[in-house]
Amino acid sequence: MKNILLTAILLATCFTSFAQRGNTYDVGQIKTPMGEILFWLYDETPNHKASFIKLANEKYWDSYTFNRVINNFVAQGGCPDTPEGFSQSPYLLKPEFNSKVRHVYGAVGAGRDDNPEMLSAGCQIYIVQDKKGLARLDDKYTVYGQVFKGMDVVDKIVAVKTDSTDTPLTPIPLKVNVIKMSKKELIKKGYAGFSDK
Repeated sequence: MKNILLTAILLATCFTSFAQRGNTYDVGQIKTPMGEILFWLYDETPNHKASFIKLANEKYWDSYTFNRVINNFVAQGGCPDTPEGFSQSPYLLKPEFNSKVRHVYGAVGAGRDDNPEMLSAGCQIYIVQDKKGLARLDDKYTVYGQVFKGMDVVDKIVAVKTDSTDTPLTPIPLKVNVIKMSKKELIKKGYAGFSDK
């Protein structure tokens, strides 16, 4: 009887928790002076997804900028794209390569240095801006998200004037968050990935 009661309580708790969440999804959000970028976070790369959520909730990136922008390549932000920047990353992550998650236009990935284990720097975020994708980066860098709103913003970011190190002459600050969105809200904002979910 005790076990049945305990099971009933656990099931009720789980159901209530699910109902309270209203079946929402964690979505990456980057706010910039040029506009908002929203991206899906892949369950296929759970450690990178969890890392992004953790650092975003800690407001880790809010003092950083898009520090490396290259037209027809990527917009990259977070810690500086230097050996010092990588060494100062809060931690490194083992790669999570997945054949279903590729470097297409709008892919969100984790930067790294040339370490042989291909460990990602937790602090580095890049967004693929090449409309043909960057297949040469597949299985070398971990992709953990996909932009579904705001690629027009990314296109503007990579078009700004830069110095010889591809750093924007006028800093582009980041405000990085994780927001909850329902299926209806996601579809309204342009997310089209539910057909295979």
